[in-house]
Amino acid sequence: MYDKMQAIGLLTRRSARVLRNPPPSLLNPLSMERVDSCSEFCSLRRGFHSAAFSSGNMHGGFSNVELYNRKDKLRIPPLSMVTPSRLYSSEAPGSANYSAAEEATKEIYDMMLDSIVEKRTAPPNAWLWSLIAKCSTTEDIKLLFDILPKLRAFRLSNLKIHNDFNSALCRAVTKACVRAGAIDFGMKALWKHNLYGLTPDIGCAHQLLLHAKQHNDAKLMVKVIKAVMKNSLPLQPGTADIIFSICCNTGRWDLISKNGKRFVKAGVSLRQTSFDMWIEFAARKGDVESLCKIENWRSQTMKQHSVSTGFSCAKGFLLEHKPESAAAIIQVLYQTVSDFKKPSITVELQKLVSEWALDVIKHQTDDNRKAFAAALQIDISELISALQSLGMRENVTMLQFNENGLISS
Repeated sequence: MYDKMQAIGLLTRRSARVLRNPPPSLLNPLSMERVDSCSEFCSLRRGFHSAAFSSGNMHGGFSNVELYNRKDKLRIPPLSMVTPSRLYSSEAPGSANYSAAEEATKEIYDMMLDSIVEKRTAPPNAWLWSLIAKCSTTEDIKLLFDILPKLRAFRLSNLKIHNDFNSALCRAVTKACVRAGAIDFGMKALWKHNLYGLTPDIGCAHQLLLHAKQHNDAKLMVKVIKAVMKNSLPLQPGTADIIFSICCNTGRWDLISKNGKRFVKAGVSLRQTSFDMWIEFAARKGDVESLCKIENWRSQTMKQHSVSTGFSCAKGFLLEHKPESAAAIIQVLYQTVSDFKKPSITVELQKLVSEWALDVIKHQTDDNRKAFAAALQIDISELISALQSLGMRENVTMLQFNENGLISS
């Protein structure tokens, strides 16, 4: 063994002298490529063995390549340990060659998939946002919802990130679903526990509710509200505004009553606009009992009437055959509003006489309609007379009614 070691040392020293003073044959242009390859190999070999011997006390992650020296066995670490690579990149590889804003949805999806599955690196956040922004069809949304669970699993297993994506990204995903018409996928974004790593909030629900409002889709509204309640998303005053608007536009008194009570029970401080829509709807229906309840809830949070709630209460008094009380509340309203809003009092009074009276008559049963119209005509006449006696000199045209509605002026 000692003789073998001396022979190896002699061979090494001779090789070094040859490389320091190469013979003319090695300097032949045809041989230069072999010299370069030899130099590169020797350099790589020295670096490889240096790293191997400096890592001799490591135990994990070694390859099956082994060097034997007597009875001792030295294992060589894999190349990835010698030249470590970046596992988790925050920048796009080859960013000079890629522009996320210019790539098609499928191309961005493929880039992200390659980064996660093949390269085992975290794709830049800009790619995900660009993918969301470019979604315009259901097929695009399918790609988005295919990459999200893969990205979530990668974050959990490789980056040790246990938090879901923030709510801002969830809102952007929901908005993309609405834009692409993929409402079913948008509903998945409301799930509190999902495989996509999304963090839903009430803002995501608003995206879907606004779509329902645009299309007067009460069924979608009901579906969204059920998902909101099931996933314990906190109701907001803005939520009530959207829901009440949909109910008014679709004539769904049952839904506005049910959801209105739900908001009150949840302790949501409704806005003036919500109370305006809710109480106006009750006045059109001629539902005095509901009107009184809504006014009671409103008065607990707001001291003064708006023009809308004031006239709705006046209509309630008319339905109870109390024209003097109706006139009194309109007079107080006229005195308290700003000069800028005073013309709106005349407008609302004319609407009361013409539009509201006809609307509330239509909501009566056939048997009661004729008697109701006659009584309402008398009460409205007394209201106008009372307003004039109280000092309001407004030009309001009195209209005549029968059991079917308006007949003459």
